[in-house]
Amino acid sequence: MAQDSVDLSCDYQFWMQKLSVWDQASTLETQQDTCVHLARFQEFLRKMYEALKEMDSNTIFERFPTIDQLLAKACWNPFILAYDESQKILIWCLCCLINKEPQNSRQSKLNSWVQGVLSHILSALRFDKEVALFTQGLGYAPIDYYPGLLKNVMKRVNGNISRLASLSRVCVPLITLPDVDPLVEALLVCHGHEPQEILQPEFFEAVNEAILLKKISLPMSAVVCLWLRHLPSLEKAMLHLFEKLISSERNCLRRIECFIKDSSLPQAACHPAIFRVIDEMFRCALLETDGAPEIIATIQVFTQCFLEALEKENKQLQFALKTYFPYTSPSLAMVLLQDPQDVPRGRWLQTLKHISELLREAVEDQTHGSRGGPLESWFLFIHFGGWAEMVAEQLLRSAAEPPAALLWLLAFYYSPRDGRQQRAQTTVQVKAVLGHLLAMSRSSSLSARDLQTAAGQDTETDPRAPAQQLIRHLLLNFVLWAPGGHTIARDVVTLLAHTAEITHEIIGFLDQTLYRWDRLGIESPRSGKLARELLKELRTQV
Repeated sequence: MAQDSVDLSCDYQFWMQKLSVWDQASTLETQQDTCVHLARFQEFLRKMYEALKEMDSNTIFERFPTIDQLLAKACWNPFILAYDESQKILIWCLCCLINKEPQNSRQSKLNSWVQGVLSHILSALRFDKEVALFTQGLGYAPIDYYPGLLKNVMKRVNGNISRLASLSRVCVPLITLPDVDPLVEALLVCHGHEPQEILQPEFFEAVNEAILLKKISLPMSAVVCLWLRHLPSLEKAMLHLFEKLISSERNCLRRIECFIKDSSLPQAACHPAIFRVIDEMFRCALLETDGAPEIIATIQVFTQCFLEALEKENKQLQFALKTYFPYTSPSLAMVLLQDPQDVPRGRWLQTLKHISELLREAVEDQTHGSRGGPLESWFLFIHFGGWAEMVAEQLLRSAAEPPAALLWLLAFYYSPRDGRQQRAQTTVQVKAVLGHLLAMSRSSSLSARDLQTAAGQDTETDPRAPAQQLIRHLLLNFVLWAPGGHTIARDVVTLLAHTAEITHEIIGFLDQTLYRWDRLGIESPRSGKLARELLKELRTQV
């Protein structure tokens, strides 16, 4: 690495001297000497760019105090600009000198100088003559190219699309420069079908990278065009979101919500084609992690953000609901789309029963046209998990006989792969546990150990089994809502959280419960305070 640095410094001095000689004389001999050295000089420029892109503007001038002179001499040499890719590499090097947020007049002056040199390069000679032809077609003189094009080209580009491919290639190194956003937007929203009218993949990739790194800000319509026209960019945006979620604190839905909204993906997903790609990537993540609760929670938060964006964009669906969820029953999707906070509390139980009936028919009877089987119905259901999470609370807060529809709904939510007979056994088990819990809620004295025994959590059953997870969540709901549950809540959590995996599960449950309570406005002061205290204590242990 040190040797490379020494070599580059030596090369720098050599080429600075060469450029000075070429600049001072325009004899036949100097022109011949220039042409002989063009390939070597281009290679030097490549190495120079690789070094410059790793530094900020101040560091560049500390290392190469005369870099502006070297680049200026090269930019005004017509032989260099005409050779192979030298023009493009010079643009890249110049862009490295720009201060994105100038702090003083010197930096502002440097930015203006760079923009002037860029104007000269782009209007001077070539990018296979595409720039000159394009700007002439728009009625611009070369000297007016940079300021004129950036301010006005988007108004007329739709009528001059025959050179879009080459123009998009020219724009790649300019994307993050000041005032270029309108041109980038105009290119993204302009459509052509001939080979010369199709934007270059490297243009899409560069724009997407700049968006993800917050280096440019484009209207949502332009972002949607980008992701519709270049699927790899949409996939990379999703992977970028996944990377953020993985590197952030586990089981913190508020932070997940911030990341999701900041990604612009929920807003773009208002277009069904984008929603379907995003949804498919979530499905793959769910299958790869065997239904990890964190993935399910993320899908639910994303769906909530998507629905908010959809409502903000248009009160009435611009696209048919079937285009977003093509493999599921439209009537089921319509019911699930209801936000619980828009349904009167007195009708929650009735709505849950209706959801259960529609799901059961789709899963077991196949009478509602569901083509994907039980897992497709479950995948739809988990998008709107707020309804599923309300079931346990509804069951525990009612003294009446547990409705069979709600028991089935719980069993299906936690274990969608079970057959009809196995699911029936789970509902019987859950009903028995509910009976014990309701009986204990009337007891004058409660103990964590008795509660654990009544729920069957002290047996040798695999704690990772879906039915055991369901029962754990019933217990946690019980201690949060039951009158005497608060006194034994910590003891219950201690008995349940006997592995790191279950501890994370309980943290996720508490975080999700608080997130939902906050959204629906159903948090009781005592339950909310207890849940927050438990959540804080558990997070300090992991």
